[in-house]
Amino acid sequence: MSPSLPEQVNRRPQGGYIDRNQLLNFQFDGKALTGFAGDTLASALLANNLKMLSRSFKYHRPRGIFTAGEEEPNALLEIGEGARREPTVRAPVVPLFEGLVARSQNCWPSLQFDVGRMLDYTHALWPAGFYNKTFKWPSWHFWEDIIRRTAGLGRPLTEADPDRYEQLNLHCDVLICGGGPAGLVAARTAGRAGLRVLLVEQGEEFGGVLNWEHCELNLQSGRDWVHAVLLELASLANVMLLRRTTVTGCYDHNVTTLLQRSTSLQWRECYWTVRPKHIVLAAGAIEQGMIF
Repeated sequence: MSPSLPEQVNRRPQGGYIDRNQLLNFQFDGKALTGFAGDTLASALLANNLKMLSRSFKYHRPRGIFTAGEEEPNALLEIGEGARREPTVRAPVVPLFEGLVARSQNCWPSLQFDVGRMLDYTHALWPAGFYNKTFKWPSWHFWEDIIRRTAGLGRPLTEADPDRYEQLNLHCDVLICGGGPAGLVAARTAGRAGLRVLLVEQGEEFGGVLNWEHCELNLQSGRDWVHAVLLELASLANVMLLRRTTVTGCYDHNVTTLLQRSTSLQWRECYWTVRPKHIVLAAGAIEQGMIF
């Protein structure tokens, strides 16, 4: 087993949901960095002691990683290059891969020295709602370009999208939203009963809380259980498993839409319209920070 790299001062010497034998090279703001297979972009940046990743929307204050999932409000980065550039992606949900290129947003000329930070020193001039009175003269269009450059997030794409997108329809008996322990148990129970089951998980791996370090006392046994359940589900012809798939809407008569992200070069995303007889919500919980 290869040791952690010296420059990764925040990397634990062992453990974690990574493969330490598979080194990955990536870039952030032009700086060459390394991580491991199984890292997210967020965990790899933290391991390399990069804590400030973005600037706030309005006053350009320094911001770092706040969460470990889709709810991340701060670490919004731009990844990719050219026509495949993707703005405003959440670093905690981007799996690290060889050659990944990421950049900070909403800062100029650089993340470390942002001219927009000067706005914070004049915050008393910008109370809530000031823009409703200030920017109506001589017209909104006079100010629009300046405001968008100052308060905007990602840069819009200017080149034609070269990727392919798919759209599929599916009927099933049970749609299970969430691939954690509850979702896996529900899928196994319904699958054994002969029902047509679709199990979707927005993350890279099934298992949910059983994959997290705060379960370290039972971490390996939990992963072994997940592996055994997945093997059984894979052997059932009436069960379909979808990873990297987010439930985006639930409508009348149980019509549900899903967005699946791909790591294949053949297609980038697939939009599913599913018509299940029953829906099981096993999405777990998110800790919501206090509004202040």
